[in-house]
Formats: sequence, structure tokens, C-alpha cells
Amino acid sequence: MKKIFLLLTASVAIISCSKVKDGEYLITGTAKGIENGKTIILQGQDPKTQMTVALDTVKVENGKFEIKGKVTEPAFHTLIIQDVQGLVPFILETGEINIAVDKDSIQKTKISGTYNNDEYVKFDAELKVATKKLIDFQKKNTQTMQAAQQKQDTAVINGLMKEFMTIQTEVQEETKKKYVGYAEGHPKSFISALILQGMAGDPTADVKKIETLYNALDESVKNTTPGKKVKETLGRMKMPSVGATAAPSVDSGK
Repeated sequence: MKKIFLLLTASVAIISCSKVKDGEYLITGTAKGIENGKTIILQGQDPKTQMTVALDTVKVENGKFEIKGKVTEPAFHTLIIQDVQGLVPFILETGEINIAVDKDSIQKTKISGTYNNDEYVKFDAELKVATKKLIDFQKKNTQTMQAAQQKQDTAVINGLMKEFMTIQTEVQEETKKKYVGYAEGHPKSFISALILQGMAGDPTADVKKIETLYNALDESVKNTTPGKKVKETLGRMKMPSVGATAAPSVDSGK
């Protein structure tokens, strides 16, 4: 009984330490090396116009910043840091989100603290591994290609292009498998809804596969904006085309 009481006490302590309520977010950021007074802008998408808009603006103080607010569902947002090139993409959702800005290399900014952001970081790392082969080929052969173009050496140009297309096809196939595999294994992830939305937008997509993956999603993911769009798209994809003849009904009584 004593052990159970201690566990319950610890659980209550953890819950009470939370700085946000359901439907609220708190971005706690560090901006080492960025001067006091520099602005950080939180950007999101207007649901009506689909245009990117500024949602909040804060200033850096002693290498730190904080943004609070309310949120109805997970969605990708970005941060703009004054005098720093590039954007910081992350998922704005209920909870405490930690963002450690790397001003020298914005791509190395670290994001953590909530389920979907942790998943985004891990999945993005996996995708980078898949595309590394293509990036390495481009870096290795850029100068060779430029020299061949200047000399109009079609043999070298065609050879490099052929090799590039082969690698690109391999990377695309591997990436597609990662997308599908992720959606299959993460029914509670907002990223899965985004993946299915992308799959549903492909005219050559396997409708049955998308439907199976969609049906397996957690209800909270189905109720997000991309989740709802997937459902709408599936409905349209399953509708008979104009002029199609309806299949005859089967009367089991005859």
C-alpha cells in the first residue's frame, strides 16, 4: 500500500507541474547567441485564405523566449528569427514545446516536448537517411556536370543524367515505403494523416490501401483537418465515374 501511495503521489506531482491546460500550448525556446530585443515571429496558415499569417511576435531576452496561446488541433507552423536565415518548422499542438534555435545552422535547431514533434523529428531523420544517396551524388558530380555542359560533352552529361535518374527512382521507392510503413505503425500520429493526405492526392494511388490505413487511424487523428480531407477524398475516389453503369443487384431469393 505504501508503494502504491508513493506512486500515486509522484503521478500527481508530475501532472501538477504541467504549465498548460488542454487546448493550450507553451513554446519554451532558447536562442543562444541571439541579441536581446531580436524578434521571433510565430507563423501559421489562415484556415480561410490558406495564406501564411503572423500569429504572435515575441522578443529574445537573455537568450530565451516564450510563446503561449491556444490551439484546437495539431498543425505545422514556423518560427522566423530576426537576422537568421531560414525558418524553423514544427507542429503546434497542446502541450509544452521546447525549441533550441541554432542561429548558425537553422536546420540543426532542436525541437522536442510533445508526441507529434518528437515523431516529426525522428521521421524527418529517417527521410534524410533515405535521400542522402541522392544528395551525395549531386555534391560529388556538380562540378563534373558543369564542366561537361561548358564543353558540350553529351556523353558525360547523358551518363550522369542516367545515373542520377536511377538513384532518384531508388530513393523515391524507398521513401514511399517509409511513408506507408510509418502510417501503418503510427495510427496516433498527426504525421500519418499528412502522409495519407499526400497519398490520396496521387491519381495512381491504391484507394483500398489508403482506406485501410485511414480506418486504422485513431479518432483524434481522423478529426484533424488533414484527416477530414482524406475522408472527403476517399469518398470522391470511391464514387462511380460519370457515365459508368451501375452493377446489377443480386437477388438471393431467386
